[in-house]
Amino acid sequence: MIVIGALVPAAFMSIASANLFTRNIYKEYLRRDASEREEARVSKFVSLAVKVGALLFILLINPQFSIDLQLLGGAIILQTLPAVMLGLYTRWLHRGALLVGWAAGLIVSTWTYYVTPNVTLKEAHWGGSGWALSHLGLHTGVTLYIGFVGVVVNLVITFAGTAVLRALKVREGADQTAADDYFTDVVDTQAAEPAVTAGA
Repeated sequence: MIVIGALVPAAFMSIASANLFTRNIYKEYLRRDASEREEARVSKFVSLAVKVGALLFILLINPQFSIDLQLLGGAIILQTLPAVMLGLYTRWLHRGALLVGWAAGLIVSTWTYYVTPNVTLKEAHWGGSGWALSHLGLHTGVTLYIGFVGVVVNLVITFAGTAVLRALKVREGADQTAADDYFTDVVDTQAAEPAVTAGA
């Protein structure tokens, strides 16, 4: 039962990886005129490759390293919070500041994880996702999640950077999105119109 439960998120991730590769790399840069059938075939091969790669990773790599990567991966993904979530809800944040804040969050999350001693393996680095405040000279037993530390740095740089860039009147660039970009297909909009009319 545990094995089956573990396969479910693995299947979702392999399918998501395959779709990302097929639509954003293969279709965009390698074969622009690829048919839907070809896209589906490539997606299946990539999904299989991801599954095989994950299996080899589990069998050949030290399990502790796998756990380290998972903990660090969660903190790294968290750094997209300001750029994606806040960037979608407000246009006040400057895109240059969002990018620099994101990069700073990645660096800080990785660094805080690196400087944490590993008590289990008795090593000086990669000890877990709890970063001790003693690194700041505060000699307490309190630790903070490395992702939280990274997000705080990310947000501070994003807001401060936006204020500085706006004071310097640095251009933000043009918004190139159009109304059609917000619909997956023209058929969706056409199908939605009769439903609205019928409801009225």
